[in-house]
Amino acid sequence: MQKTIFVIDDNDTNLSAAKQALKDEYRVLTMPSAAKMFELLEKGVTTDLILLDIEMPEMDGYEALARLKQADSYSNIPVVFLTSMSDPSVEVRGFQMGVIDFITKPFSAPVLQNRIKTHLDIDAIIRERTVQLQKKNEQLRNLQSGTVHVVADMIESRDKETGGHIERTTYYIKLLIEAMMVRGVYADELKEIDLEMLISSARLHDVGKITVSDTILNKPAKLTDEEYEEMKKHAKEGEIIIDKIIARTESVDFLQNAKLFAGYHHERWDGKCYPRGLKEREIPLQGRIMAIVDVYDALVSERPYKKAFSAEEAYQIIMDGCEKLFDPEIIKVFDEIKDQFKAVKAA
Repeated sequence: MQKTIFVIDDNDTNLSAAKQALKDEYRVLTMPSAAKMFELLEKGVTTDLILLDIEMPEMDGYEALARLKQADSYSNIPVVFLTSMSDPSVEVRGFQMGVIDFITKPFSAPVLQNRIKTHLDIDAIIRERTVQLQKKNEQLRNLQSGTVHVVADMIESRDKETGGHIERTTYYIKLLIEAMMVRGVYADELKEIDLEMLISSARLHDVGKITVSDTILNKPAKLTDEEYEEMKKHAKEGEIIIDKIIARTESVDFLQNAKLFAGYHHERWDGKCYPRGLKEREIPLQGRIMAIVDVYDALVSERPYKKAFSAEEAYQIIMDGCEKLFDPEIIKVFDEIKDQFKAVKAA
C-alpha cells in the first residue's frame, strides 16, 4: 500500500520541489501551514511521515511538533524538520522535542528520496517489532495468569473449608481498588502500579498455607493455641516462597505485589497482630487492602467452628472494629460499596 507523506512549508517552491521528488513513490499532500495540517489530521486523514518547515508564520515548526507530541493520536508520527538554518542549537532543540531528522533547504531530490525511504523503513521495523513485543508480553501475561490460577487452585484444594475464598477475595479486591481509584484514595500509590497485575497477584496471598499440615488446615474444630501459632506462620512462609520465585524469575513487580499481599494481610491498624506487629501506614498498602476483604470473606463463610454471618452482620462487625483493625481511609470506601460485596457472596 502506498505510504502518505505530509509536506508543510509556507514556500510554494519548496512544496512543489518536495512533491515532484516524492510523487512517484508516495502519496504526497502539501500544505502551506501547520494549521492546515491539523485540520486534515482532525478529519481523520492519516500520514506515515511529516516533513515540517521550522520557520513559518502563525505556528512555527517547534509549536507544531509540540502539539503533535501532546496528542495521543499523532505522537508516534515520524517528523522530519525542513530548515535553511545551520545553527547547532536548532538541531539540539528539535531532537530533544522528538524530531527524527533534519533536511537542509534547498534540498536535492535524491537526498530527500533516500532520507525519507530510510526513515520509513526504520519506522516500519520499529512498528513490527513493537507488535511482536506486545504479543510476547501478552503471552507472558497469559502464562503468568495461568500459573497463578493453578497455584491458587492447588492451595485452595488443600483447604477443604475455604472453597471459593481466593476467587471471592480477588473479586472483592478488584471492587475495592477500583472504588479507591474513583475516589482518589491512595491514588498516588495506585497510579504507579499495573492494576490488573496487582489484582491478579492477590491470588497468592495464602500461598504460605502450602507449609501448614493437613491436620491443622482441615481440622473440623477450632484450633488450639499451639495449632493457631502454627497456622500464623503461613504469612511469613508465603513471603519466603515468593522470595524463592523472585530469585529465579524477572517478574519482579508482579511477585513483589504478591509478596506484600502474602506477608502483611494479617497485620492490624493498631499494630496488634502478626507476623510483625506493624501498625497504621507501616503496613504496606497491599496488606491493608487484603486485610479488609480477607476478614469479610471469613465472616460470611461457614466454618466447622462457626456459622456464616449474613452480609449485614459481617459489615457491622467490620465497622464496629474498624478503628483498631483497618485503614480508616479504605474502610470509608468499603462502607460506600458494601452492597457490591454482598452481591459477590450472593452470586
